[in-house]
Amino acid sequence: MAFISSGYDPKNPMENRITDIGPRKYDEFYPPVIAKNKGKWLYHEILQPGVLVHVAESGDEVYTVRAGGARLMSVELIREICDIADKHCDGYVRWTTRNNVEFLVDSKDKVKPLVDDLESRKFDAGSYKFPVGGTGAGVTNIVHTQGWLHCHTPATDASGPVKATMDVLFDDFKDMRMPAQLRVSLACCLNMCGAVHCSDIAMLGYHRKPPMIDHEYLDKMCEIPLAIASCPTAAIKPKKVEVEGKTLNSVEINNSRCMYCGNCYTMCPCLPLMDKEGDGVVLMVGGKVSNSRSAPKFSKVAVAFLPNNAPRWPETTDAIKKIVEVYASDARKYERLGEWAERIGWERFFEKCELEFTHHLIDDFRDPAYYTWRQTTNFKF
Repeated sequence: MAFISSGYDPKNPMENRITDIGPRKYDEFYPPVIAKNKGKWLYHEILQPGVLVHVAESGDEVYTVRAGGARLMSVELIREICDIADKHCDGYVRWTTRNNVEFLVDSKDKVKPLVDDLESRKFDAGSYKFPVGGTGAGVTNIVHTQGWLHCHTPATDASGPVKATMDVLFDDFKDMRMPAQLRVSLACCLNMCGAVHCSDIAMLGYHRKPPMIDHEYLDKMCEIPLAIASCPTAAIKPKKVEVEGKTLNSVEINNSRCMYCGNCYTMCPCLPLMDKEGDGVVLMVGGKVSNSRSAPKFSKVAVAFLPNNAPRWPETTDAIKKIVEVYASDARKYERLGEWAERIGWERFFEKCELEFTHHLIDDFRDPAYYTWRQTTNFKF
């Protein structure tokens, strides 16, 4: 209410604005058919991989063509997307939360020219710029985090493993042969700014060594109380150390308490965590957000560690491809990966997917609320 008391009118958000900083109101960018029928849609269908139709109570239709995009795009590629939208869609285009680009048209006869145009555009190396797909019972576009390019605490790259993985799953992005949708994600460290906790298959960057300590510069570059307070497990405490005959203020780390999260490095650049041999990829499987058929599920660890063998991450992509192929051939229609694994038993899942099972993978977490609280919208007798 503070905004309203200061004179802000939510019904007229642009009135009396001093600057143009910040986003404009979202409904200014609706295509006319969306604005006309908002909240009055009867149903939608998937006509072919990557092409959807929504039908309104009025009889109006809007056709959506979904093309796979990338999390990191050049200005030139975005300009090309805008040119396609101007050519086919009266300038309307949207991005999804999984890095897809969606072009919307208001009649069926506009769909084929748009799809043909998107499929004809390729990079110099021959790969598709805008592959159409990612809908229904297929592999969705991979959502991922920053990786080595932008983040300061990653245990793996983001764009690299995602590109390598999507190369081996590309045919299933453009097809719908799966029993149900298959969501793949990547987070490059345990802080998980990607949705790896609830995806069908997820790659998680994992540190296995505690931070190194640069005693010589730590007191000069860091606020020691802040670095200590940043640790969620109280593994850091102050310590005086001798460096070249001088007594310096520094810290020490209780390695048995460290959970390798990198929070301390966020606060203090003299506590670097990344390590070539200690960092790698964990594969997690079986998560979902949907309430359909069963309650939402958290992912479970399926492969405890795979090395960072850039640039193609062959161990990671081979394991993911094997899981996908077994799931596609063995699961029932509409069964998500986690539902399939629970039906056949997790022991059989590891056996069928030819994955090694160790005691480190046993999931014995049981919060008391797990049994007592109503946790989903699923109907219960």
